[in-house]
Amino acid sequence: MPAVSSPFATPLDLYRALSRAWSADTSSPTNAWTPSNPAQNHCSVTSLVVQDYFGGDILTTQTPGGTHFYNRIDGKMWDLTVSQFAEPVPYDDSPSTREAALADTSPEKYALLVSRLNASR
Repeated sequence: MPAVSSPFATPLDLYRALSRAWSADTSSPTNAWTPSNPAQNHCSVTSLVVQDYFGGDILTTQTPGGTHFYNRIDGKMWDLTVSQFAEPVPYDDSPSTREAALADTSPEKYALLVSRLNASR
């Protein structure tokens, strides 16, 4: 998927904006989110947003908590929600899709996160 013109120079710049935009109403499930761990339960919605801005692929790996989504951009792995984990993530780089990531969150949560990012620019 081609990326849109990004207002963020790098995925790290996007991470800084995302960390201010994540909240209970953008996490999946909402009842597991805490302000002390803002990336928690945001992997699927974040992987969609990263792909929007930087293109690349959505990947998954299995963790003790279930399926974890992250991205590969120009051959480099980017996991903007890795901070949610207390243990190292066992990355296996399984190919995934936007549809799978969206099914793990919701169109409403995705739209809300995108609107917050747009409002923060």
